[in-house]
Amino acid sequence: MVGLLNLGSIVLGLIAWTLPLVNLMRYRKNWVILSIMSISACAISLCLQIFYNYHLVKIEDWAALLDITGAVVLASVVLVIVTLLLNIFTLVEYRRKNFYKG
Repeated sequence: MVGLLNLGSIVLGLIAWTLPLVNLMRYRKNWVILSIMSISACAISLCLQIFYNYHLVKIEDWAALLDITGAVVLASVVLVIVTLLLNIFTLVEYRRKNFYKG
């Protein structure tokens, strides 16, 4: 059951990246909702990793914590930066399209 935390984290991370891309490919007026969902998926993905680390602390699996901490930190930073950049790019494109439209 605990292994599902990692799987859920990966799936939510991919969703966090996919939603802004879908938003960019298909111009939608509800881009704000998809951006909020994307950032929420990113946050929940990070929470699942924190829960997994907490589980490892509870069972005192220090070797596993030492093995995965560096990778988790790197993956978390990449997830947050890419998610924010994609959502910022979506916002910029939306503003650009509306500026030239009006």
